Amino acid sequence: MGPVFPFPVSLPRSRGKLAYELHQQLRAAILDGRLPARSLLPATRKVAEALGVARNTVVTVYDLLVAEGYLIPRKGAKPQVAEFARRRTSKPPQASVGIDEPRFASVWRTPFMAPSPARVLPERNFRLGIPDHRHFPHDIWRRLMAQALRRSSREPFAYAPSQGVPALREAIAQHAAFARAVACTADDVIVTSGAQQAFDLIARLLVTPGQTKVAVEEPGYPPVRAAFAAAGALLVPLPVDDEGLCVDRLPDDVRIVSVTPSHQSPTGVAMSLRRRSALLEFARRHRAVVVEDDYDGEFRFGGRPLDALQTLDRDAAVFYVGTFSKSMFPSLRKGFVVAPAWARDGLVAVKHCADSHCDAVTQSALAAFIRDGHLARHVRRMRSIYAGRRGALLDGLRRELGPWLQPIPSEAGLHLAARIRDPALAPQIVPTVLRFAAGAESTADYAMTRDIAPAVAFGYGVIDADEITATLFDLRRALDKRTRAGRTGG
Repeated sequence: MGPVFPFPVSLPRSRGKLAYELHQQLRAAILDGRLPARSLLPATRKVAEALGVARNTVVTVYDLLVAEGYLIPRKGAKPQVAEFARRRTSKPPQASVGIDEPRFASVWRTPFMAPSPARVLPERNFRLGIPDHRHFPHDIWRRLMAQALRRSSREPFAYAPSQGVPALREAIAQHAAFARAVACTADDVIVTSGAQQAFDLIARLLVTPGQTKVAVEEPGYPPVRAAFAAAGALLVPLPVDDEGLCVDRLPDDVRIVSVTPSHQSPTGVAMSLRRRSALLEFARRHRAVVVEDDYDGEFRFGGRPLDALQTLDRDAAVFYVGTFSKSMFPSLRKGFVVAPAWARDGLVAVKHCADSHCDAVTQSALAAFIRDGHLARHVRRMRSIYAGRRGALLDGLRRELGPWLQPIPSEAGLHLAARIRDPALAPQIVPTVLRFAAGAESTADYAMTRDIAPAVAFGYGVIDADEITATLFDLRRALDKRTRAGRTGG
């Protein structure tokens, strides 16, 4: 039989890697334009016969490409290649001295530095880390922004302080103390353009390129890895279990440890008190520092939350990073660092060099929003709403998807993760989940290696409880059909 694709496909002999290799080659062909936009892919049966693989393998690969946004499904017809910006196939401009390497630093060519391709999702979806705009007090925010604009029009033009306007730093210190028992004053707070800039500033301050070893969670939040890698750090991925980061696996020469102890990203587990104490002891003993990312700790659904690492710290070793992207909205682009006293001046100097200052108008409005109690009221209201959605998700995972997925214990945040009970079925289960639960993510996308237990994370920030229930019911039927077909080789 002749070739089914306009390019050669080479598959390994190992059956365990067939789906992975076929997926990688088709994805590369789409990105490079060898499979043009709007072109139709061959039928799965034809591809299976031509390549000598099981048809179920091809179906799995097609489903994964659909879930990732590279293919558009067509009921009763062949899938179609989606339209999106493709990577350039032409060579980059060469230096005049004849050097063949691109001019940009090699770190930016590592896979985890590249942003994921944009996906078109329905309005209600399972995307992680997105809060619901429908319940935000937009009228109050507009009023506070208008007041801040009017005040700014009466003042001489000037640059705001690099550390942040005093009113906002004072409000953040009070908010962090009230919401998370973080002990700090306004002087300890540095306002940043979101949590991502906070990680970047800390990395610039603390990393000696090519020397500093930074321990990161595996799986873990990719932008944190990117910030430290861009600064020249040597990344040390450490496994995560149901107690959080495996502290006993920390090498003695690690000097920075980055963790999400309140709601691990992406598994959702909370670091146990035993592990928190062990991590702080490691930092004390080895003169290391800890970067604590508390990205959605305001939303808790269990008992009393464990104390933040910053609260437990007695050796000025913890940089506490917070953000308002989850409690308010992502485009606000406001985060903060509660820094140890010894690092504060250096961090402000780095902030001044990198960004000068955050916009003063939004800072003033945010200060009033916190000071007048609007943030606390909004968080209380959303906590109740998110609790109902979380309950529906947990109930559906246990009732509908129990044969395939096991929820990972979690009592905070805007997402839940579930492990795949039989890892051998992951190539069939993961694409099906991603296809039906739009916006859900495989935890493998958060890992530097592939040596992690397969799991899927579901966000519930922008999807209502009844939609969660209906989606998981449909997903159960699809998984039942797919796994039955896999067992029979159909």
